[in-house]
Amino acid sequence: MNATVATSVFAVFMVLTLGLGLAAVRGRATRGRGALAEWSVGGRSLGAVFIWVLMAGEGYTSFSYLGAAGWGYNFGAPVLYVIAYMSCGYAIGYVVGPMLWSYARRHGLVSITDMVAHRFGSPWAGAAVAVLATVCLLPYIQLQITGMGVVVSTISYGAISLNWAYFIAFAVTTAFVTVSGLRGSAWVSVLKDILVIVTLAFLAVYVPLHYFGGYGELLDRLVATKAEWLTLPGHESGGLGKAWFASTTFLNALTVVIFPTTVAGYLGARSADALRRNAVALPFYNLLLFVPMLLGMAAIFVVPGLVGAESNLALFELVTDSLPAWAVGVIGAAAALSSIVPMAVFMLVIGTMWGSSALSLIPRLAGREKQASQAVVVVAGALALLMTYAAPNTLVRLSLISYAGMAQLVPTLLLGLVWRRLTLAGAAAGLVVGEALVAWLIFSGRDPVWGVNAGLVALAANVAVALAVTRFGPRPAPDPRPDAEVLASDTV
Repeated sequence: MNATVATSVFAVFMVLTLGLGLAAVRGRATRGRGALAEWSVGGRSLGAVFIWVLMAGEGYTSFSYLGAAGWGYNFGAPVLYVIAYMSCGYAIGYVVGPMLWSYARRHGLVSITDMVAHRFGSPWAGAAVAVLATVCLLPYIQLQITGMGVVVSTISYGAISLNWAYFIAFAVTTAFVTVSGLRGSAWVSVLKDILVIVTLAFLAVYVPLHYFGGYGELLDRLVATKAEWLTLPGHESGGLGKAWFASTTFLNALTVVIFPTTVAGYLGARSADALRRNAVALPFYNLLLFVPMLLGMAAIFVVPGLVGAESNLALFELVTDSLPAWAVGVIGAAAALSSIVPMAVFMLVIGTMWGSSALSLIPRLAGREKQASQAVVVVAGALALLMTYAAPNTLVRLSLISYAGMAQLVPTLLLGLVWRRLTLAGAAAGLVVGEALVAWLIFSGRDPVWGVNAGLVALAANVAVALAVTRFGPRPAPDPRPDAEVLASDTV
């Protein structure tokens, strides 16, 4: 009976999600290059409110409900890096967001691959970035499929197996994003944010009162018996101490501003001022992240003994243990939408990157770039689903690998836009060295390196090689395009 009630409530919200996606795109462009811009960046017409909820939705994912609570349960204080890097990233985005928006709008670009291809005058450079970004983003899509699958299986009280739950996550999100694009994601973000704020505000009050009699008793118990969870390096965190915390915050703050999903939000804005206002307002949304982190630590006393991936269920163990089925369904819908919105945007930007790159390299696709992008969305989602079945992993580790890999694009994109002398050879050499070093350090178990995030070590090598090759390597031929110069107006 509980499973029927909870899954029925959940199903209602999923139908509502698909309905919002269809309503968002009624009467919008469906053909030609304008169709790709409408589908991929919302026609560059989203106002401050939609940009705010969209970018907040990208930042508040299944990790927030599952991974954050799991890290709070296992380690404690190191999980605060999420709040630190997102807040710092918004500050950097205050400058970078308008710069990328202006450059893309001026030249009619819809993705980071377009920007790289235009900046270096090489469609093949854009295609290479599309390949690299896809490799880095697929694990993050897998992360969201895994997260939503865990939510669906848990709120059904085990009636829906994990394998079927993963497929439901893939099917709902793929159908949603293929039809609705970025504008639909922005509309659904409104529903998601309402549910997230209401459910987390409720849990922030309910769980401490129900299980401990209030926050005072919970915090007293943590200090008395679990003090190591409240300071760095946390409890058995494997070297995630102060150096790791600082280096990860710095690396991820740089990376988040050029993450393809973040850039999609930038490019969908109606004006640069809307981006600046959002950069000021978005850190307030991070306050919600304290709730699953703290409740994860509260779960130590309520459901002790969770190990490995089971710890990601810490928050939902509390929910299913004490709340009626209808409430479990509502909270499950909020967590599922926290997977659907970012997963939809990740799949969308992969499709956009490949669609725009294919258009540059295969002229006969002109007029069909949106259809090509939608086909890539389905393929990318299916590949991520297969990865979920074949290579499951813990939620946070997947997101860290994605960020470390994407971080290596920072010199190519940002340094390339603000420093005209950077050559394609220099950017490419640095990128190859950075990615190779990231892969070696992470997959050989050497992350962190002397306590420092491996991605930052690789990024330092990346920049050094890019500068050296630019200084001492071959000089490129003069660019004949009249718009090739990166003007000061592109940065304001």
